[in-house]
Amino acid sequence: MSEQAEAGTTRHLVLHDYGMGGVWWWVWAHSAREIVEACAEVEVVTDADSVRRAETWDLEEIRLDAPDPGPLSRFRAQRDAQRDQPGFGVLAGRDRVYLGEREDGEGTLWLMELGPDGRRLRQVEIGPQDEGIRTGPDDWPFNPPHDLHDPRYAAMEIGADEFEGAWRRARCEPEGS
Repeated sequence: MSEQAEAGTTRHLVLHDYGMGGVWWWVWAHSAREIVEACAEVEVVTDADSVRRAETWDLEEIRLDAPDPGPLSRFRAQRDAQRDQPGFGVLAGRDRVYLGEREDGEGTLWLMELGPDGRRLRQVEIGPQDEGIRTGPDDWPFNPPHDLHDPRYAAMEIGADEFEGAWRRARCEPEGS
């Protein structure tokens, strides 16, 4: 993440984490922020151990300002489509974000507490006949980040008090479930 190139760009380790795996690149850009503002569903990895490990991989190097088509083209197009929508970027940069998402309209309600990287920290699953089941990162085999610039998540935002109340009322998931 620290190599300097011409015109003030720096090489950043970038990941598109899709849950069961991910796609990694070295991306040359002016800043990490420039990358996530230009490309949807990617994150800049800054963990020193991860960067050192990635140094041994044969990853493609991309310039953020390279002409399309390129590996980041679809992520850039997705971000461009989001940019003018109401709610774009309003959740980005927060220490905590709370979302509520209903599955299938009438089914399960998922309440989530997300960290600044968009990953779930805690979750409450409330079924139609249930007081709720609370879970944390140790309960999830996958925890891909939510893109907090994505305007669709702004409409799902709930208050911290609503989440905390549901968390207190919920029971822990039984062992072996």
